[in-house]
Amino acid sequence: MLEIAQNLERTAAGLRPAVLIGLGLAATSVGLFVWLGGLGLRKALVAIVGAIGGAICGFFIAGGNVVPVMVSAAAGAVITVIFEKVFITIMAAGLAAVSGFAVLAELYGVDFSDGLRQACSEMPLFTWAIIAALAVAFIVAGFYLWRLTSALCCATLGTMLVFAGMILLLLYKGAAPVSSICTRGWFYAAVFAAMTAFGTIEQLLLCKRPPKKPTAKKDVNKDKETSDEPRMSWRTG
Repeated sequence: MLEIAQNLERTAAGLRPAVLIGLGLAATSVGLFVWLGGLGLRKALVAIVGAIGGAICGFFIAGGNVVPVMVSAAAGAVITVIFEKVFITIMAAGLAAVSGFAVLAELYGVDFSDGLRQACSEMPLFTWAIIAALAVAFIVAGFYLWRLTSALCCATLGTMLVFAGMILLLLYKGAAPVSSICTRGWFYAAVFAAMTAFGTIEQLLLCKRPPKKPTAKKDVNKDKETSDEPRMSWRTG
């Protein structure tokens, strides 16, 4: 992924300014919304991500035909909404694994210039154990700390979109943001972590849970108590 960003940085001069500005503003706007309020519209966000993933799979499988791509997008949206909890848990584990890989690669000074496969081969074995442990921890948290995991996943995804949008806008200005991120990796990693933490805490505080409706069992007990009151008063009378 880093190589793709570096290639985009080198070829950005040949792109139309409207493309960079439009995509940059769209990614930044959507990223800010997901970063600060994704937990409130979690189902809609999951459906959109599932539709995008399904459309991408349909594009590569069907060779770009419109109808299969649309069917795959609809199927992806339906599946992700039905299995919302499983989908968000897997996505959170994937984001944790990718973030852990990026941090550990920076820590051990792994060079991505020769390709991702070469960089993976340079990583020590116990670092892969750490990445696997992070993924398993997020999977467990997804089932036992569901709301916290959802907020963290939305904040991380939103932060990634904001970073992507700002990179596109800086490419339009003729800057080299990807090279700057590579040379100052720890600084941008700290900014990324701070933004993710802020977005998580803000969503947990402001995106309140809907009030639970009283169950039918409680209503039946309440009706029984009210029906017993006149009977008790009749006996005492």
